[in-house]
Amino acid sequence: MPDPVETLAMLDALAAKVLAYADSCGMGEEPQQTAVARLGVSRHRSVTAFAPVLYEPLFCLVLDGGKQALQGDEIVDFPKGHSVIVGVDLPTQTRINQASADHPYVALALKLDMGLIRELAAREPVAGTSAHGAPAISAAEADDAIINAMGRLFSLLEKPQATQVLHPLLMTEIHYWLLFAQHGALLRQLASADSHAARIAQAIAVIRSKFEQVLVVADLASSVGMSVSAFHLHFKAITGTTPLQFQKRLRLIEAKRLMLAERQSVSSAAYSVGYESPTQFSREYARMFGRPPVKDVGMPGPVLLSA
Repeated sequence: MPDPVETLAMLDALAAKVLAYADSCGMGEEPQQTAVARLGVSRHRSVTAFAPVLYEPLFCLVLDGGKQALQGDEIVDFPKGHSVIVGVDLPTQTRINQASADHPYVALALKLDMGLIRELAAREPVAGTSAHGAPAISAAEADDAIINAMGRLFSLLEKPQATQVLHPLLMTEIHYWLLFAQHGALLRQLASADSHAARIAQAIAVIRSKFEQVLVVADLASSVGMSVSAFHLHFKAITGTTPLQFQKRLRLIEAKRLMLAERQSVSSAAYSVGYESPTQFSREYARMFGRPPVKDVGMPGPVLLSA
């Protein structure tokens, strides 16, 4: 059995290293990519309100503080010591709910390599995978193996000469632990090309690549070999929402990015993401973000389409 005291000590030691790194880089409150491929760092010294984000498939290890994300209408908690897996692209909202100057929210985030997940599953077939779609976001207490492996991956920042040899090995190890983790059900389902989850992931890729176009759900379901009823059922089980709502969230998040990062006008952003009516766009934007889009035009802000 893992020793909780030793696990906590491991987390605290890694959190201290990540904080020292963030301070040495003059890091702000936005997530930052490190020099280690696919590895990012997050550090927040205060709580935040819910804000939009477009997650890509990723793994997050919470070292201190706490975060929450929306899975449909449900709130998923990521407290200290939790391992979080996001298996598919997902437009959602997140907030930091536990953070202070003395105990900031600190986390490591790793962009998942789904090709590696499938390769590992082919080497060691996964038994007993449920046919029902697992949720896009899942969290559980991290075990010592994954904490240790992430600590060694982060340590490559201090040993760049070892990166070429050790990085592929550590990526394989971490993906292995995640694939067979208690909360790795969606990854196990995605590893099978014929699974419902894999077909929903294909559909999500289509929606994301063409989110500004009119979405015909029946055509999309047919393109991935599913009936409309089964498609709706499994899409909502994984994403927590319907295909049309999923597309709407993608459009609105991208529109906000266009106004904040590229200084587009309300009407220009609306048309860019596929709206025919700026009035409808403004109404749906205000419903999602709690303020009309005109309030965000020209305002400085982060690029929201980052993991």
